[in-house]
Amino acid sequence: MRGDMSEKSELRAELLGTRRLLSSQDVQDTAAVLARHALELPELSGAGTVAAYVSVGSEPGTRALLDALRARGVRVLLPVLLTDNDLDWGLYRGPDHLERAGRGLLEPDGERFGPDAVVTADAVLLPGLAVDAGGMRLGRGGGSYDRVLARLVAAGADPALVVLLYANEVVARVPAEPHDHPVHAVVTPDGVRRFTEPTLPRARA
Repeated sequence: MRGDMSEKSELRAELLGTRRLLSSQDVQDTAAVLARHALELPELSGAGTVAAYVSVGSEPGTRALLDALRARGVRVLLPVLLTDNDLDWGLYRGPDHLERAGRGLLEPDGERFGPDAVVTADAVLLPGLAVDAGGMRLGRGGGSYDRVLARLVAAGADPALVVLLYANEVVARVPAEPHDHPVHAVVTPDGVRRFTEPTLPRARA
């Protein structure tokens, strides 16, 4: 266990160092490509509700995708970080309804729906630093999305789990711990790679 944690820390440091070399133009250009590829996934384009997040800094950009989903009538939920590192959720109502929060994060203004709102999502867009050939995701290590994934399992929910990454962040192996969950698909500027059969959205009422 300790060895896996050390390997994760080393891999995180390496990948974050590479991201810091990207220019803002690199990030912006990549975001448009990621949005186009992501919308090819029926799990996202056909969803009624998608739980996502607002990218910051040199993270693979999500804002173009958020706007595209919203324009299609998809209900987009965004996380709100709580003091215990758990996540509440609010509705994305456009870029003018985002506010700066702790740790440099951007969160939705308006109503909060509670941590359990994520179980209503047809797809969950997870932040990450890497994914391997088996679909195992490397997160930042804060534990917030471990709670989200545990909440989905406890509720018997089975949304599509999707991660957006740069092409170099698809690696041979991510050190895994017992609580880690594989994702269903990764989207990079090179396209979409699936690890399981599509988890199609539930029929809308």
